[in-house]
Amino acid sequence: MNDEQADGRERSLNRELSEFEIRLADGGDLPAIFAINRDSERPSASLEAMAESLVNPQRHWVVAVAEGEIVGWAKTHYWDCVDDPAPAGHYLGGITVHPQWRRRGVGTALTSVRLDWIWARAIDAWYVVNERNHASIELHRGWGFEEVARASAFHATTFTGGVGLLMHARRHPPTHTHRASSSS
Repeated sequence: MNDEQADGRERSLNRELSEFEIRLADGGDLPAIFAINRDSERPSASLEAMAESLVNPQRHWVVAVAEGEIVGWAKTHYWDCVDDPAPAGHYLGGITVHPQWRRRGVGTALTSVRLDWIWARAIDAWYVVNERNHASIELHRGWGFEEVARASAFHATTFTGGVGLLMHARRHPPTHTHRASSSS
């Protein structure tokens, strides 16, 4: 991503955040997360599994809140083992935005916050996606994600009716540097 793209993404993210805020998720958010999954016709893990995942320090859960209501959620995963060809590392996990809030920047904001969290811990970020999910693939290309491999499963994720893609992006060093001035 070049400086102009980064500046444009930052301006866009600031506009998006004026409609909603992103914050850390907590246990009290789980019923709303379940409702968003239901309204989006997506399966949910059990409350117990989600609650356990929520407090795992190797994971990061965030929610988007608008008008006092949760309108989207997202999480990360850390895999400490290799599932060839998928390496160990930090992965973007599930993300779901309520259907009424789609195409309003919620997914972009949730992804940006999770990537900031990952890149504070690692140089590489990973995610897996069904090859048919063109919207997700295009969204993630904005951060430099590129396809690394194709398979029917990566780690614990399988891809119903399609092939999965293993995607990778590397954190880039800051493009603006400050030089100390020397006095003579």
